[in-house]
Amino acid sequence: MTATTDCLTVRLSQTEDDVRAAQHLRYRVFVEELGATGPMVDHEAKIEADHYDPFVDHLLLIDGNKTGHERVVGVYRLLRSDMADAAGGFYSRSEYDLTPLIASGRKLLELGRSCLAADYRGGQGMILMWNALSDYVVEHGIEVLFGVASFHGTDIERLAPALSLLADRHMAPEGLRVRSQVYQRMTLIEPSQIDRVSAMRDVPPLIKAYLKIGGFVGDGAFVDHAFNTTDVCLILDTERLNASQKALYDRGARR
Repeated sequence: MTATTDCLTVRLSQTEDDVRAAQHLRYRVFVEELGATGPMVDHEAKIEADHYDPFVDHLLLIDGNKTGHERVVGVYRLLRSDMADAAGGFYSRSEYDLTPLIASGRKLLELGRSCLAADYRGGQGMILMWNALSDYVVEHGIEVLFGVASFHGTDIERLAPALSLLADRHMAPEGLRVRSQVYQRMTLIEPSQIDRVSAMRDVPPLIKAYLKIGGFVGDGAFVDHAFNTTDVCLILDTERLNASQKALYDRGARR
């Protein structure tokens, strides 16, 4: 599976060097930019790793610039239902009770560790990665996508308007509503008191993108002090996609 435009290419990791390049990028974004830490962060080698890395597919955005030197500038980590047992379960289970999703019996895909190098945010690279992801979903018959996405920082008072807006407008339906294991209530401001424009401005772009195509959030946030983030669980049911995104998946199915 590959997608290409100009000097940018998206493909799955093929070698240990590919995985190491993904871990280097994650270190630059999560550790150097956002202040994350963890037991498998290697400051000397400048990699951010964990025990899930050998069990997943790493979707890579690669800049093969005119000099011919390839550089990994974007990463998505993909963990399917059929991979999860070997990995010891889904990564998100440490933050959310995934029982509703697992009990559904549907084919699941967990998205994680998504990041782009600073110079590639908001451009063509993310579109390429989403197109490749849609092809992956069709290829593997995925029915529900999910994963944690983060607000930077752990100051709940500062994040209260955005979290309250998500809880009021974008809560997952009961059958898909996972719940935070260490429950941080998201409804912190009464709906009538939320400045919706200002609150949505504080929602990170990745979360906005999922909401725009019909995504939901689980019940409760999870404050991740190790990563210096406040997480929500995003859930995307392929049967509930809006019309434009449904067309994207239909395009993939016809390939």
